Amino acid sequence: MPKVEVYNSQKEKVGEAELPEDIYAVPVKVGLLHEVVRWQMARWRAGTASTKTRGEVRGGGRKPWPQKHTGRARQGSIRAPHWVGGGTVFGPKPRSYAFKLNKKVRRLALKMALSNRVAAGHLFVVSDLGLGEKPRTKDFRAFLDRFGVEEALVVVPERDMVAERSARNLPKVKVLAVEGLNVYDILNHAYVFLRQDALPKIEERLRRTK
Repeated sequence: MPKVEVYNSQKEKVGEAELPEDIYAVPVKVGLLHEVVRWQMARWRAGTASTKTRGEVRGGGRKPWPQKHTGRARQGSIRAPHWVGGGTVFGPKPRSYAFKLNKKVRRLALKMALSNRVAAGHLFVVSDLGLGEKPRTKDFRAFLDRFGVEEALVVVPERDMVAERSARNLPKVKVLAVEGLNVYDILNHAYVFLRQDALPKIEERLRRTK
């Protein structure tokens, strides 16, 4: 069972935490992580691109010239695809890019992502973030500087508006509640900070049977 040191916001060691092997020591499979990240990004795609077919383009109802005796190729509409301003053939239409992925696979990938950060020594457990009652980016920046970190994903047990607003001006920092924890954000940030009171909720979420 992996053990990690628990720090306070001043980077002073205040204890140790044992991390369950079935969550934080899972063998990493790159292919599975890739599949889950692809699934996430596909769900985020707007899919709003839309083109008009020849039947949807305005105009073109009248035959541009007679069928015969003009010396030119026959044409039926100025909105045919080969005309400038004509319709598009097989162009994109609004659609969903999402596809299904088993919940067990998604949970396993989340465990692998966390295990990867533990194995690399890039996961910290902290007792607090050293923030006051009001959002202050300077305090959050000072907290990260003590750990020598510029980009990080900070996981809290539930939505913390003070922490979120303190971090929103830091381009490489993101604060997430446990329910929003996902593979893409873990892999997209070099370091992960888990607030100590978030550990039980992470275990509860990743051990759900449904």
